[in-house]
Amino acid sequence: MTERFNHAAAEWDKGDTRQQIAQAVFQTITSRVALLNHMDILDFGCGTGLLSFKIAPLVRSVTGVDLSEKMLEQLEAKNTDSLRVTPLCRDIMKEPLDKTFHGIVSSMAMHHVEDLPGLFKTFRSCLKKDGFVALADLEAEDGTFHTHGNDGVHHFGFEREKLRTIIEDAGFGNVRFHHAHTVVQESGAYPIFVVTATKG
Repeated sequence: MTERFNHAAAEWDKGDTRQQIAQAVFQTITSRVALLNHMDILDFGCGTGLLSFKIAPLVRSVTGVDLSEKMLEQLEAKNTDSLRVTPLCRDIMKEPLDKTFHGIVSSMAMHHVEDLPGLFKTFRSCLKKDGFVALADLEAEDGTFHTHGNDGVHHFGFEREKLRTIIEDAGFGNVRFHHAHTVVQESGAYPIFVVTATKG
């Protein structure tokens, strides 16, 4: 999976679909969560920083974590003196972070993680008291969303109530789902949600 993302990194931001998803996810997150200028935010599966750089002006810092070095190179190239996202190439489920965050955001990364209970326990350990998650991904689909095939895809989207149970079992409360966007392709229409929750 990492090899595919490394190969795709240089062209990742081209085309409208990913830009539209990032903008819709950003708008949904900011309509549901207060992003404040004292906050340190972690963007999980940040890729080239499409979401990270929208959030960065609103908060104190954004750390973008990803497994793809080439994606993070694209992110690093976008940094300026006035707007910066810190790239971090690490599997946070295997290598814990040495700091905690006020919030964790993510766009279209969860379906690439096989162990969801472990992921949300990791998220909880990365958060400060009363920290939040705001995570975007696909509603349950039939496996046709990824036009390149499903290598590295562990979940064909998510059924909301099953995901809610996983999130709550990991120690989160106030779990809420919000429609963010619908991607329309030849193969069908694919709704995207943002789920928000707070550390219990």
